Amino acid sequence: MKIERAGIGDIPDINRLLYQVLMVHHEGRPDLFKANCKKYTDAELAELLQDDSRPVFGAWDESGALLGYAFCILQEHKNDNVLTDIRTLYIDDLCVEETARGQHVGTALYQHVLDYARSIGCYNVTLNVWTCNENAMRFYEKLGMQPQKIGMEMVL
Repeated sequence: MKIERAGIGDIPDINRLLYQVLMVHHEGRPDLFKANCKKYTDAELAELLQDDSRPVFGAWDESGALLGYAFCILQEHKNDNVLTDIRTLYIDDLCVEETARGQHVGTALYQHVLDYARSIGCYNVTLNVWTCNENAMRFYEKLGMQPQKIGMEMVL
C-alpha cells in the first residue's frame, strides 16, 4: 500500500468515496444528511487538493486503486485570549473503500496522518465522529483516541 498526498487526477476516485461516507452519515442521521450527494464539488476539490494547509492523503493498492483517504486541516491558535499557542491537525474526513474495510487501510492512513502531524510540529491530532457511526467510534478508540469534547443536541 502506498500513502501520499492526493492530486487533481484522483478526483474521480475521491468522489466515489465521498459518496460512500455520505451514505454512512445519511443512514445514521437522515434528518441531517441528504442522500446521493457529496461534500465538495469538483472545483472545490481541485482547489482543496492544492492547499498545503488542507492536505488530503490517499492510500493506493499495488494496482493504483484508491483504497481510502484522509482529509486534514491545519489549525493554529496564536495569541488567542484563552487557548494556548498550539498547532493541531484536524482530520476532517477519513474514509476507507467499503470493499477494503478490515484490511488495515484506515489504521495505515491514521498512522500516516500522525507521522505527518509530528513532522510539521503539531501538538495533537483531532477529529469529530458522529455517535450514530458506532464502527468509526470503535475504530478511533481502538487507535487510542479519547474524547476531547462532546457536542450535544436537542431535536425539536
